[in-house]
Amino acid sequence: MVEDTRKDEEAGKDYEERRGVEAAGRRDLAVRAAVEQGLLTETAPVVALLDVAGIRASAAALHAAFAAVGAPGTRVLHAFAVKASPLVPVLRLLHAEGIGAEVASPGELGLARAAGILPDRTVLDSPAKTPAELREALALGIAVNADNPQELTRLDALLPSAPTRSPIGLRVNPQTGSGSIGALSTATATSKFGVALRDEGARAWVVQAFLDRPWLTRLHTHSGSQGVPLALMAEGVRTVYELAEEINAAAGRRQVDTIDIGGGLPVNFASDDETPTHAEYARLLKSTVPRLFDGRYGLVTEFGRSLLAKHGTVLARVEYAKSAGGRPIAVTHAGVQVATRTVYNPESWPLRIAAYDAEGRPKDGPDVAQDIAGPACFAGDVLATDRPLPLLEQGDLVAALDTGAYYFANHYAYNSLARPGVHGFTTPGTDTTTHGVRFATVRAPQTVAEIVAESGGGHPDALVRD
Repeated sequence: MVEDTRKDEEAGKDYEERRGVEAAGRRDLAVRAAVEQGLLTETAPVVALLDVAGIRASAAALHAAFAAVGAPGTRVLHAFAVKASPLVPVLRLLHAEGIGAEVASPGELGLARAAGILPDRTVLDSPAKTPAELREALALGIAVNADNPQELTRLDALLPSAPTRSPIGLRVNPQTGSGSIGALSTATATSKFGVALRDEGARAWVVQAFLDRPWLTRLHTHSGSQGVPLALMAEGVRTVYELAEEINAAAGRRQVDTIDIGGGLPVNFASDDETPTHAEYARLLKSTVPRLFDGRYGLVTEFGRSLLAKHGTVLARVEYAKSAGGRPIAVTHAGVQVATRTVYNPESWPLRIAAYDAEGRPKDGPDVAQDIAGPACFAGDVLATDRPLPLLEQGDLVAALDTGAYYFANHYAYNSLARPGVHGFTTPGTDTTTHGVRFATVRAPQTVAEIVAESGGGHPDALVRD
């Protein structure tokens, strides 16, 4: 059995390496085609590209990973964390690949509905749901994970007057510890999310809360994302599984029928390899919590970054090439507005940078340590510092890689910089020319008129009227 597992892991690594090489080839074709087809212009000097084939492959790999470890017939809903890419066409593509939606606001719910995702494939999570949000979710039949005792009390008051098909669960914090990025670790002793399970009296309270509410049928947990070790994530799931067993034993029936294990699979930002994989995590869960996969419980997952990150590229023109203190600086149009986390916390969120010439071909030449700077008016707006790359010149292109999640879709409007256009691309199979590369507009570039309008341009005299 151990030898079979080792062989499976080695085969999986080989497969992921091949996927990475293929994805890099598609990306290079798309960059060249983006130049040839005029996606980069003087008025739109930065553009975001999404690899449709890569997204589809990641969705298929997720389905396969959990199918491989679960008993036949196990109910599994993979719900994409909308916050990772709040773009309707992306949600529609994932929906077509059998992925639902995890939403955390009325806006995200609106995006999921616009993408055609049905209520029974939608999950509402948030630590601050309003009564209006809860009423809407209950009316639609969307699954709701309550965050805390006060929210359960709110649901107690709503349910008698609002019969619903919504499955309702409770989020618990297993308090299993932090990963390397504290801001993304949600299972710490003092996390704001869920019921802190190890606090005095909390576990007994949770069991009684379920016994008092026959309509509570789910448990939910999420230990964090980037920087959280897989073993820590699996330990959180094990803790919640044991709680479900305790509740069901106390109830004398299978009251908890579904466990929502959250998402959080970290992403490799160091190479084209997609590691760790969903299959690795699923196998770890199976070895850590084997009875979770015996078919008695339905499962919900909420992956986001791991489905999209490797399939996005931000492409920007080098407007000027200069130097300071003897170090070259490429001043580009991609900075804090698209890569906010990287600019403000580069140690936790480093990005790979690829260099291309003005025609969109990979740049040749010896590596030279240089800075890749963004367009914003503060000194820290730098995507990469002292990065070895072929020397960039005015008119060349830089590509910020692995930016398909949380980067260009979560815009930061510093200096009123425009949101970039987003285009999905498909490539012509084995053809290595750009003739068959096709782009589809996911989101048009933001115009100056739109920036003015959303900045109060329709009410210029609001503060100067008598």
